[in-house]
Amino acid sequence: MNKNKTYKPAPKYIADAIISSQLIDDFLPPPEDLVKKEENVKITISLSKSSVSFFKEKARKAGIPYQTMIKTVLDRYSSHYRNTR
Repeated sequence: MNKNKTYKPAPKYIADAIISSQLIDDFLPPPEDLVKKEENVKITISLSKSSVSFFKEKARKAGIPYQTMIKTVLDRYSSHYRNTR
């Protein structure tokens, strides 16, 4: 690692964008934390191949079923918006 590295100031348009940006709370936890038990209802749903691949990979790394992870994302999303209206 080069300890003598000097950083140049950000261009004005980037610095201005950072100054005027607004912090948005992230209401979803990381994929590893998307697990909980609740009464389920079985449905049939078509999802994009890329979304299913994403969840399969994240779930494999977390050691949980990918369907459980998808269910938890949907549960948290609906809970967040149900409680904000």
